[in-house]
Amino acid sequence: MLVPAASDAGINPTLVSIPAGWFLMGSDSGQECERPVHRVWTEEFSLAVAQVTNAEYARFLTATGALSPPFWTDANFCDPEQPVVAVSWHDSVRYCEWLSAQAGKTFRLPTEAEWERAARGGLEQRQFPWGDEPPQSLPDYAKRWQTGPERVGRYAPNGFGLYDIGDNVHEWCSDWYDPNYYAASAERNPPGPEKSAMKPPRKSSRGGSWRHHIKVARCAARSSIPPEFQYADYGFRVACD
Repeated sequence: MLVPAASDAGINPTLVSIPAGWFLMGSDSGQECERPVHRVWTEEFSLAVAQVTNAEYARFLTATGALSPPFWTDANFCDPEQPVVAVSWHDSVRYCEWLSAQAGKTFRLPTEAEWERAARGGLEQRQFPWGDEPPQSLPDYAKRWQTGPERVGRYAPNGFGLYDIGDNVHEWCSDWYDPNYYAASAERNPPGPEKSAMKPPRKSSRGGSWRHHIKVARCAARSSIPPEFQYADYGFRVACD
């Protein structure tokens, strides 16, 4: 069943509250950049139940006159209920700033820590938002994501009520990317490093992608690209304090 693309007169996205608490971030069995597993506290925050859709992003384009992203009119990517794709990190931040001005709340991108806390849905150290069963165990897995992302909210949410968390498109996070950051990460509300350790600099992203062989990413899996890049499997969802 589809979730609403937006509420409150079409401006405010539908949000769920992610409770404050401790969780174990990272994985000992994943990539080197996911180590060490470390205990992290995140304050309560709100996260959109779905990735920002084309319908929502179209309001931003109309209101601001911003350039539409690549693939905007491509039949594989232009359904109003699909997540918007090929937005750069800078585009996603501008959207958050515009949405904040319209809605009277401060919207932003989630940090990596907030994203992972939310994706886990209260399941400590499980591989995926639903547990440890492989992605191939999901309903209709072999038929999904054939030529692009799906419409948001078609399948069951995770334990916190979030749809498509870990699949569909990579989601931008606010952090600069450093593969060694976990060794020095703050214990409470880590904001990420002050700058990227990569050349050229990269911003962090989380979640899986419709165009990968394995379509759903593990909760701890990290990814990154330069903030100006516009890829057909990159989108975002908004957070709010």
